Amino acid sequence: METEKKANIWFLMKKTFTLRSWTPQKQLIMKIKLYIILILAFGMYGLTCHAQSANENKQVVTSEDFTVNGVTFKMIHVEGGTYTMGSNEEVFVVLPEPTCVANPKDFELENPAHEVTISSFYIGQTEVTQELWIAVMGFNPSYFNSTGNPDYESSHEFDYGTNLQRPVEHVSWDDCQVFINKLNQLTGKNFRLPTEAEWEYAARGGNKSQGHEYSGSKDFYGVAWCIDNIPTTKKDSQKYGTQPVATKKSNELGIYDMSGNVIEWCNDYWDENYYKSSPKKDPKGPKKGKYRIRRGGGWGGPSQLSKVNDRAYFEPTERGRALGFRLAL
Repeated sequence: METEKKANIWFLMKKTFTLRSWTPQKQLIMKIKLYIILILAFGMYGLTCHAQSANENKQVVTSEDFTVNGVTFKMIHVEGGTYTMGSNEEVFVVLPEPTCVANPKDFELENPAHEVTISSFYIGQTEVTQELWIAVMGFNPSYFNSTGNPDYESSHEFDYGTNLQRPVEHVSWDDCQVFINKLNQLTGKNFRLPTEAEWEYAARGGNKSQGHEYSGSKDFYGVAWCIDNIPTTKKDSQKYGTQPVATKKSNELGIYDMSGNVIEWCNDYWDENYYKSSPKKDPKGPKKGKYRIRRGGGWGGPSQLSKVNDRAYFEPTERGRALGFRLAL
């Protein structure tokens, strides 16, 4: 088709500039026709290129919905691939006040960078919400809800409203296992916490990654909540602390809040030397250990601790106002 168009245009040009026997009026008419055809041809070409570009940039998200006791949540399909996990960069962080970051001395745990291949899996589009936790467990352990855990010190000191779309927090790794076991009984599925390698791969955007420093952007504030950009630092405000999930921009896979809001538990044990000898295919972490991995930044920490490669660890019984999780399948 393109060859035919070019041939027709060339034919008209040849006629226009070689048939000298034509009268000036005919030559003028032929030139005008040629210009119109050229304008239309290149205009259509431009529109076609624009449409192709728009289709290429359009985000195609493959997902599956699950419903538990009337509450629906979405799991995003992450196609497998190979990526460079970790970082060789040196990290220097000045912690703000207030902060909800444990182990502040551990800022260079991402070394060395190493290549990892991940099989396809599903991961939660958002962090587990208070609504979903209640649907499974029947109570709300969160600090940032006025109907939250009455045993949590000062949980009702301020009115934090009743927005159940905030991520659940104040849950330990052990608490997450109880939740997941009950969820699997209700659904007949095999939900779990993501491995650390799966978590970072998804945070980076999987095989659609554009190489962003944070999950979905080089601009932290467009994709995540931290102490620098939560609506207020007044502790007596309903807008203090965690924020409703999916209120910032998603990453390349359509996943939200992987760089902020709450810090997220992963399944792996912690070992400071694991990166140096971990398997290249679907690493699942050390076989034993005292601590469990956490990933992503929290609302109470600085943006520097929210990069896609940032990592730290907690004891599995640790709970906190900025500590939650998301599911994998």
